Amino acid sequence: MGSRKCGGCLSGLLIPLALWSIIVNILLYFPNGQTSYASSNKLTNYVWYFEGICFSGVMMLIVAAVLLVLENDSNYKCCQSENCSKKYMTLLSMIFSALGIAFSGYCLVISALGLVQGPYCRTLDGWEYAFEGTSGRFLTDSSKWTECLEPAHVVEWNIILFSILIALSGLQVIVCLIRVVAQLSKILCGTYSVIIQPGII
Repeated sequence: MGSRKCGGCLSGLLIPLALWSIIVNILLYFPNGQTSYASSNKLTNYVWYFEGICFSGVMMLIVAAVLLVLENDSNYKCCQSENCSKKYMTLLSMIFSALGIAFSGYCLVISALGLVQGPYCRTLDGWEYAFEGTSGRFLTDSSKWTECLEPAHVVEWNIILFSILIALSGLQVIVCLIRVVAQLSKILCGTYSVIIQPGII
């Protein structure tokens, strides 16, 4: 009972993380609250992968909802044996937790790539990825940020939002990984063992 309550808390934690991922990803489309750059496609290409909206957002909400349903005691009725039902639900929970790792991991990787690449901005040479060849070194050298003339403060905007996405998706990976390990231990350690039947000794 205690482990299911803990699992339910972890699953519930995925919901606010997913909602915040959606909000942060949407903000990336509007540097300084301006819509003109999105409509003219003058944004970093990594925002169009929908990593926070779709994968770390909507897909993770679905995963969280399924995991919460699986934690419900009333669902342990899929087999004639109670142990069989619990083991089946545990296996499903492990599968959806693994999917959660894949979805949030995708967001983590894409956000990291977007952070290292830097923003698409207007420089003295026109619109370009001003820091694309720096391997992310511009992140620790704020004196170079002024090379981006437009949108205003777009470097800070991208750094902050992509960093938040990395943190949110990283937390999702950790939560889902904990769930996979917990569910796998239940199966391997025989918490829901159906191999040994009472009376057959």
